[in-house]
Amino acid sequence: MFRFSDWLPVDGFCDVKTAPVTYKSKSLAEELGLLNLYISFNGYWPEKGAYNNSCSFKELEAVPTMLRMQEKKKKGVIQVSSAGNTGRAFCEVSANTNLPVIVVVTDSARKNIWTTKPAENVLLITVKGDYTDAIEFGNKVCTIDGVLAEGGAKNPARRDGMGTTLLDGAITAGIIPDWYFQAVGSGTGAIAAYEMSMRLISDGRFGDKLPRLYLSQNDTFAPMVNAWKDKRREIIPDTDMPDAKNAAMNVYSPVLTNRTPPYGICGGLFDALSATDGIMVPVSKEKAESAGSLFEKTEGSDIDPAAAVCLASLIEAAEDGIIKPDETVLLNITGGGYKRAKEELSIIPAEVYAEVPAGEGIEGLSDEISRWVREHA
Repeated sequence: MFRFSDWLPVDGFCDVKTAPVTYKSKSLAEELGLLNLYISFNGYWPEKGAYNNSCSFKELEAVPTMLRMQEKKKKGVIQVSSAGNTGRAFCEVSANTNLPVIVVVTDSARKNIWTTKPAENVLLITVKGDYTDAIEFGNKVCTIDGVLAEGGAKNPARRDGMGTTLLDGAITAGIIPDWYFQAVGSGTGAIAAYEMSMRLISDGRFGDKLPRLYLSQNDTFAPMVNAWKDKRREIIPDTDMPDAKNAAMNVYSPVLTNRTPPYGICGGLFDALSATDGIMVPVSKEKAESAGSLFEKTEGSDIDPAAAVCLASLIEAAEDGIIKPDETVLLNITGGGYKRAKEELSIIPAEVYAEVPAGEGIEGLSDEISRWVREHA
């Protein structure tokens, strides 16, 4: 990904293979009747040159985020909260760079936190709750001296890292795409694509039109879909996500369930959707599962549930004629290649340091975490 170093907020580079890989689809494109379908595959697929060993595009944000913290000479250890993919990506980057990280994930995501090399500088905490419960406990961890919040959507390294998917897509297609498809939980990846598109327009070599964002969520938990349908900047919890916690814990793709996304803030997803005349849709489990099977059949790789949600939205858009057959589409497959990774790589489960219930205070772990930070910072 450091071939895009001039577009990233870092000075140096990490010796990793992490990178977005874009290719023009044949089989899936023919199935959908699209002439210019480009797939950004962010996972493990050696034949395509895809070596995101965590099988997630979250590696694209983890690499520059951890490097930038090192370059800024921040004294301490970075903390990340996750529903699965982000946590695994940061653990994998830590295993490859030896940079320490504190990761807080939901208890249900524990099985999804692994690395392909021994991760000796990871402190993993699980929370018995949903993604937002993990975020809230992570915020408490950040009150401990020496623990640094990674910043979420406000961190330019995260946004620009994920924005390399749009850069790679534009270079491969030779033009800024007409459409950008992605499933979203927080929406940071879509914000990143929007920001990178504006920079590409300023660059001048790839066209002068923003891509339309076409975003999706689980149909049983779709606060941003509901808010955008009414063109509201504010998410109304009782209206847009009733019984939010229970719904978030019983969805097809748990990584798409942030209850406090950067939707309405200045420069957030609402602004990105407004600027691009974007579309947001809900996707059922049945359609997502069917889409995942179709991708494996036509393209040859398994994909993450979140990516299947995204593909299902593309299938529906193509069938409904929303996309013209000759328009350029960039489909962000945000994760995939798990089957190959398990066959060809060493899968090492991350060791859990502590388990806490939702809403738990930090007092019982504060001294232990402080000691770990002093040893690893």
